[in-house]
Amino acid sequence: MTDVTADVPVAPLRRSPLHERHAALGAKFAAFGGWQMPLEYAGGGVLAEHTAVRTAVGVFDVSHLGKARVTGPGAVDFVNACLTNDLDRITAGKAQYTLCCDDATGGVVDDIIAYRYADDHVFLVPNAANTAEVVRRLRAAAPPSVTVTDEHEAYAVLAVQGPQSADLLDKLGLPTGHEYMSFSVGTLDGAEVVVCRTGYTGEHGYELVVPAGSAVAVWDALHAAGTAYGLRACGLGARDTLRTEMGYPLHGQDLSLEITPVQGRSGWAVGWQKPAFWGRDALLAEKAAGPRRTLRGLEAVDRGIPRAGMTVYAGDTAIGTVTSGTFSPTRKVGIALALIDTAAGIADGDTVDLDVRGRRAAVRVVRPPFVTPSVK
Repeated sequence: MTDVTADVPVAPLRRSPLHERHAALGAKFAAFGGWQMPLEYAGGGVLAEHTAVRTAVGVFDVSHLGKARVTGPGAVDFVNACLTNDLDRITAGKAQYTLCCDDATGGVVDDIIAYRYADDHVFLVPNAANTAEVVRRLRAAAPPSVTVTDEHEAYAVLAVQGPQSADLLDKLGLPTGHEYMSFSVGTLDGAEVVVCRTGYTGEHGYELVVPAGSAVAVWDALHAAGTAYGLRACGLGARDTLRTEMGYPLHGQDLSLEITPVQGRSGWAVGWQKPAFWGRDALLAEKAAGPRRTLRGLEAVDRGIPRAGMTVYAGDTAIGTVTSGTFSPTRKVGIALALIDTAAGIADGDTVDLDVRGRRAAVRVVRPPFVTPSVK
């Protein structure tokens, strides 16, 4: 039988400008969102990297994240009429978590951090795999006065996360005193560095947006100064365990075109009183009727580690599916996020079961986060 896929070209994976630095540290690489990115590093792996972020400081290369710029007269008003959260709630120099939803269904195209520079300038950071689609939708809707630019590979992003992160950046002369979900501009080795008080770990931390050509110099400076603070390079494996402990959603698993903000308990990122945003009618209708399923936290009672795709049972009845699951290095217990049927009437504190490779394992329904956060 002929292989009909044999002649279909496979796009090569993109590489971070820091790829050689990762290889020198013994990184194990994995494909993620069309990029070849470090999963973990030699000399400790995910557990050591996770612990460094919770107790000292870790640095992640997250240059795979998308970057898009929306500029021109009325740029803020335009973005505000497209994305879910209300940009009028923040002022210049602040950042906001928001969602790009499908206008017809309310499903999540992507979750995004929006940085408001001015009324005519918004910088967006979507997820790697969804950047092109977010940019396409914005461009298709933009008025002639507004320009949407895809700057995916023009910048690198380094996440410096952990209780020692401010001390490390202070030593390098970068600004650290601004409040959570805000940003400030500094310089390091002659490069402009946008220092954002954001992150995906639940710890005090920063995300540094730097020109791609300056990424190596900034990475090297962080590592040279970071030795005194217990700095570790951290990969996507630790990023996933850290965000799951916080109950932060991952697009494609906990939010997607099939999982709306109402189902994914991300309604707090929706400006419900706004007159317009993509998916508004569908989401208002779902909110009024009540979602058929909602994202809940699960904590293992028995041995076993929850994994995405496992079925959740109440007695003999299947009532949901795990969307994200892992072993919590902090709690030393299996944890998960799962979509649970609303009609099942499950309350926080109830015990349900997971099908773990044909064996039932008890889990308790809880409200994330699974660890105490250091940021609000």
